[in-house]
Amino acid sequence: MSAVHPFTTTLPTAALADYVAAQVNMFFPDGHDERAAAREIVADALGRMEHCVRHVHIKGWWSGGAQPGPQFNHLHTDQYAVFLTYVSNTAFRRGKQSLAAKSYALNKALHSLDAFYEVELPAIFAVVHPVGTVLGRGTYSDYLCVYQNVSVGADLSLKYPAIGKGVVMYGGARVIGDARVGNNCLVGAGCSIMGGSVPDNHIAFGQRPMGGIRPTQRNVIRDIFKDG
Repeated sequence: MSAVHPFTTTLPTAALADYVAAQVNMFFPDGHDERAAAREIVADALGRMEHCVRHVHIKGWWSGGAQPGPQFNHLHTDQYAVFLTYVSNTAFRRGKQSLAAKSYALNKALHSLDAFYEVELPAIFAVVHPVGTVLGRGTYSDYLCVYQNVSVGADLSLKYPAIGKGVVMYGGARVIGDARVGNNCLVGAGCSIMGGSVPDNHIAFGQRPMGGIRPTQRNVIRDIFKDG
């Protein structure tokens, strides 16, 4: 249904590329102008962003009015944080190492979001005031929503987690090491999962030894993303 709505942006693609370049040039004045690289990368990153925004029906991600539609607003900081993950990863894929590193670092500077450019984040995901969030190496699936101070990454044995489709991680949640979070799951605020697994359609809460899981009737894709 969302595909019938036109996608709009608050800056044209060329202006958006120059906007990104101006920011990274200002933050990292090493004498290497990133404008040419940004102009090569941003159109592809914006295409990835369009696909994402069309499936994220969270407040502020679509324009209002009589005919609402998917919109990327470069001044909507949650959206811009996601966009910078696509810029840095797209630059990495295309061999633009300098822009990859700088746009990754820019995301940390602007939003305190640490999502390394080599990490393949989902095609559809959202962040909600993600200050202090680290999305490290692991396997991610679509319809992921993360809040502030969330951590995903390896343990000391360099084992990595896997996160299923349709997962919400609330503030302070941790998924570390050889952990598996199933499809359609919610990881509660402050919950730590280090190893083990959360079955599909469950809520995880608390910390060991007091934590636990229980079934949920929520449908993350339908209720949070308003998709499907």
